[in-house]
Amino acid sequence: MPLELLSFPPAQQPQIIRSHQRDFFQVSALREQADGVLRAWLGTRWLSRWDKEVELCTKLLYFGLTVGRATQTLGEEYTDIWIHSMHSEGVPPWRARAALVLLPTLPSYALARWGSYLAPTSRLTSLVRKLPTLLEIISEVNLAMFYFRGTYYDLVKRMLGIRYVNLGNSSRPKYEAAFVFSSGYLLAVRLLHRLVSFIRSSYKADVEATERKGKRPVDDHEEIYIDDRPISTMIGRVDPDEVPPLTAEEDERTVLDFSQMPPTVRGSRNCTLCLEERTATTSTECGHLFCWDCIVGWGREKAECPLCRQSLNLTSLLPIYNL
Repeated sequence: MPLELLSFPPAQQPQIIRSHQRDFFQVSALREQADGVLRAWLGTRWLSRWDKEVELCTKLLYFGLTVGRATQTLGEEYTDIWIHSMHSEGVPPWRARAALVLLPTLPSYALARWGSYLAPTSRLTSLVRKLPTLLEIISEVNLAMFYFRGTYYDLVKRMLGIRYVNLGNSSRPKYEAAFVFSSGYLLAVRLLHRLVSFIRSSYKADVEATERKGKRPVDDHEEIYIDDRPISTMIGRVDPDEVPPLTAEEDERTVLDFSQMPPTVRGSRNCTLCLEERTATTSTECGHLFCWDCIVGWGREKAECPLCRQSLNLTSLLPIYNL
């Protein structure tokens, strides 16, 4: 097999791009099916809590059963291309294939899942929070290089020296070549704009720091209170399995008289996340109502409303005691 692969020409940019688009579509479809099954079996609340683990397992399953087994992905099969190691001059060895499966998924999962557990004021936390942006910029630089040179679509393949070879006889139309090069130029302009914006923001921060010299220092972590309760205690991380569920009558943050409330009205007070009667009713900026603990737990994992997908900011949640 290695000797045979050497006789094939390198894959072209449009083939590689279409292959990755096809794989992205297949992974998304697999994820939607997994979400539907798990939501039916375990409920929406469980799915929102383990959302990142489901996404990780979906990607590992798809790429493990294709790349990990030294076979084509559905996208590669669709465009008739194959991965080729520049070091072994053939199909990548199992270690390289394992790296192709694990490196694009595990680091991003670890940063997203465990980064929020670090102390908010430590230098390590600041570094961890900057890593996704740094990786995004490096990935965009690598992608711009791919558009111009046609090699190494992502960083992992560049590190491992893995390219694509063309198993078919497809040729690149002129309009596709123009599209690829124009995409490269547009990405280069975007990177230049990000660099200029970063320089401007750094300069502005230096100017503001200079103006603050000699003034009374302000505590950046000054506590905020809602009804004499520190907000840090309200949005602090709580394990739902360790806290016994409260009924609406026992909830101190609900001032409704349930004895005077018709059953039909109480039936409309269910939270769409836990599917139980709301406690500590809380409104998002878009106006949807949830339990306080449910929406805070959701917001730590996804910064969007569960219903309308509008951006969600935990500091903008509004407790409502009479709904």
